[in-house]
Amino acid sequence: MLDCEQIPVRKKPMLFRIFSYILFLPLLLNGTQPYEQEILKWRQAYEADLKKDNGCLTLAGLFWLKHGDNSFGSGLGNDIVLPPSAPETAGIFQFHAGKTLLLVKSGVNANLDGKPVLTETPLHPDTAGRPDRIAVGPLSMIVIQRGQRYGIRLWDNDSEARRQFKGVKWFPVNEAYRVTAQFTSYAKPKMIPILNILGDTELNPSPGFAVFHLPGGECRLEPVLEGNELFFTFKDATSGKETYSAGRFLYADLPKDGKVALDFNKAHNPPCAFTEYATCPLPPRQNRLPVRIEAGERNYTHH
Repeated sequence: MLDCEQIPVRKKPMLFRIFSYILFLPLLLNGTQPYEQEILKWRQAYEADLKKDNGCLTLAGLFWLKHGDNSFGSGLGNDIVLPPSAPETAGIFQFHAGKTLLLVKSGVNANLDGKPVLTETPLHPDTAGRPDRIAVGPLSMIVIQRGQRYGIRLWDNDSEARRQFKGVKWFPVNEAYRVTAQFTSYAKPKMIPILNILGDTELNPSPGFAVFHLPGGECRLEPVLEGNELFFTFKDATSGKETYSAGRFLYADLPKDGKVALDFNKAHNPPCAFTEYATCPLPPRQNRLPVRIEAGERNYTHH
């Protein structure tokens, strides 16, 4: 460092130096350290969510239902073959005209939403808001609807992916990727087509679009509403290289006074980065950014 004046400086007494350090310590800590701690804490919670019972790492199967009887169990003769922890024949899913009925074989210990299954039971799919969950030992299942198809999604809390999980990788925390965007609301939510990884397209309501600046230039993203949050799916120039090829997710609070806070240090992989049994939405064309977003979660290595 070039000094302004090349003259000797008399050292201050030790007590004075200690007092000065204490005086200016709060100013030193008011930089990025508290923010970095906030992001690291958020990332720990994110990783704990991945590893929890019935989390993404336990997704173990997706079986599309055919009309009529769909038998399930660990035996290879079943329509839905479950992991070895399940009984050889556990029961039947009867499917007809969008309705699914659960029949559990006598003597099989199964629970539905935490209560023993005693009789033939109709099942609510995930599109109903809160799907019914069937549990057999470490396994659990729900009915999902994707487009015109209905299927059984399986979780295995003893899955190999969960047991061998070694953590995710992140870019270093960089406050330059925490931005305040200008949000332009539509007069009424616009229905935009969202393609998922299965090839199905569904219309989702978008309340508007966000415009902001990142290293590399001006960007624009169009979110959809998910509960009381904005949900962004996006790709950038790191996609397929340092980050997951199908894009990443980012959640944000609803806009206030025409502004929305976007923190790409919290950008994370979709569930399909961890399992082949997820049905993730893909970024729409307007959410493919030309800039590199070197923030958030990097590619996941399975082994």
